[in-house]
Amino acid sequence: MNGEKDIRVLIRTPEFDEYYNVQQMRVQEKYDYVLSLMISQYVISEKFVKKLENSELYEMRISIGNNEHRSLLFAIDNASFIECTQAILLSSFLKKDNKQYRKEIARAEEILKRYLI
Repeated sequence: MNGEKDIRVLIRTPEFDEYYNVQQMRVQEKYDYVLSLMISQYVISEKFVKKLENSELYEMRISIGNNEHRSLLFAIDNASFIECTQAILLSSFLKKDNKQYRKEIARAEEILKRYLI
């Protein structure tokens, strides 16, 4: 986004964009804010990006009122998001309960398989 100031490249999958594009402007603006942090800062608060337990994936966290939007992502060139220079945004969902995570992680892992040859 900012050319040479960017420390991280974020690759958006069609599944991520599909979710993003149907959100209200307020949600998209919050996504844009967090995405701008992700490309311009090494250390991101767990309020916005958090490692998922027992997984290689991270989640981007967007909170608007009582709605908790989650986007699953993978750090491509390093096991740590903080140290990676490339990440792929796999899929997104509106968090309803913790049981749904297993299904969403499986979906994100299937998407990831298509990109990691």
